[in-house]
Amino acid sequence: MLVKAILLGLIGVIAMFDSRLLGRSNFERPLIVSCLVGIVLGDMQKGLMIGASLELISLGIVNIGAAAPPDMTLGSIIAASFAILSNTNAQTALTIALPIAILGQMIGIVLRTVLSSFSHMADNAIDAGDFKKARSYHIFWGPFLYALMYFVPIFLAIYFGTGVVSSVVNSIPEWLTNGLTLASKILPAFGFALLMSTMLTKKTTAYLLLGFFVTAYANLSVTGVAIFAVILALVLNEILPKQKPATEQVAIDDDDLEEL
Repeated sequence: MLVKAILLGLIGVIAMFDSRLLGRSNFERPLIVSCLVGIVLGDMQKGLMIGASLELISLGIVNIGAAAPPDMTLGSIIAASFAILSNTNAQTALTIALPIAILGQMIGIVLRTVLSSFSHMADNAIDAGDFKKARSYHIFWGPFLYALMYFVPIFLAIYFGTGVVSSVVNSIPEWLTNGLTLASKILPAFGFALLMSTMLTKKTTAYLLLGFFVTAYANLSVTGVAIFAVILALVLNEILPKQKPATEQVAIDDDDLEEL
């Protein structure tokens, strides 16, 4: 368990570095990190199932400005780990992920408050001519503290808390479990609706309805619907003749007519 806890902690660190040092390769997305958790713990299928559910929830969570949203990366890693290690379903993982994501949000706010003082410390170091110390605040201490923010909770939770969390989950009252299960089913739909509100236009509504009714009444699998969508896109963009631009009409002034 020690090796697995270390590997899962490193997954959290890599996910943190993704958007801060390594560009953005989407390693921090719940679907990706849950899949990596499944690979480490030997159940990639469950990791993908949990990651897909958590990804739908996170679609509606947007980090705007200095606002710190719930940390779905931290929640996804710990929730997927507990679901696989305790052999529970994806709904149980969702009940674990949301409180942990909110806890990660609180930790992130505290850490950002601490890191905000680094700018003043770096300014003082620059005024003193100690440029090496100033660089260390931004290049070393910032990423190092962020790495600890992910590695330490994940390591402690996986190494010490599997049995404890399993007993806590089992002791949750049935009425609360039913309520959380209902919320876990509503939140993905809500996140998807928020995403659609920014993408949906009058021109794309017809395609949304077409996909919805094909999925609802054609009894196709997700793979079948995806194949149908790809073929439809090829037909609309490559096979059907594209509309030719209308010939521009040149207006002739009265002066031009007189010259003719």
